[in-house]
Amino acid sequence: MPKLEVIHQDDALVVIAKPAGRIVIPGRGAAASEPCLRDEVAAAVGKRVYVVHRLDRGTSGVLVFALTPDAHRAMSVAFERRDVDKRYLALCRGEMLGSGEVVRALVPIRGGKMRPARPGEEGGKPSRTSWTAIQRFPGFTWVELQPHSGRLHQIRAHAALLGFPLAVDADYGGAALLRASDLDPMTTDLIGEQIVIDRLTLHAATIRFHHPTTGQSMELGAPLPLDLSMVLEILRTVRQRAR
Repeated sequence: MPKLEVIHQDDALVVIAKPAGRIVIPGRGAAASEPCLRDEVAAAVGKRVYVVHRLDRGTSGVLVFALTPDAHRAMSVAFERRDVDKRYLALCRGEMLGSGEVVRALVPIRGGKMRPARPGEEGGKPSRTSWTAIQRFPGFTWVELQPHSGRLHQIRAHAALLGFPLAVDADYGGAALLRASDLDPMTTDLIGEQIVIDRLTLHAATIRFHHPTTGQSMELGAPLPLDLSMVLEILRTVRQRAR
């Protein structure tokens, strides 16, 4: 198992770069015996840690844990009040232009998923996500997304609602995986069959908040993992070749 990448640690917080494929808290069913990041972080720091927020198994990026009950309480309040700024990077299917905002309540459905509320439907959780297209490629767009609410699968559901689902997200209209040939049709048969990425094409890039003890403004980021970096490298090569 890869060593934890700690981005920041002090007496109140520990912030890591979450690897894709890891669960944050103990799972259920088949995942009940799977090691979780909460327990791994606790073992690494030698004390109990408190979960401040979560990322889906398939999402990589910056993840914050509290080291004291007071820090946990303060961070939880900050999240509830939307005083925490989170920015995600994603590869979406389709070619997006400009920027915009999705404002649509989300409704829980079977299978642990969410769907957009229908007009006039009650029971939905208010949700808002801003997005900006950063770089377009043939068939794909590299996008920055900013959730202004913290709903389950919010970015994934809102991206699908826009008609530009995450490139890899089988639950919300994306593919199950991307092979080299999906990104570059000119690859040879052997290379083209290689799987480049088989997890959500979503990365929690930065988080900004006020430190729960000192009040200092903090902005922390997690580097882009190798799989997403490789995807971008292939797509940029394809775009350059097409010029």
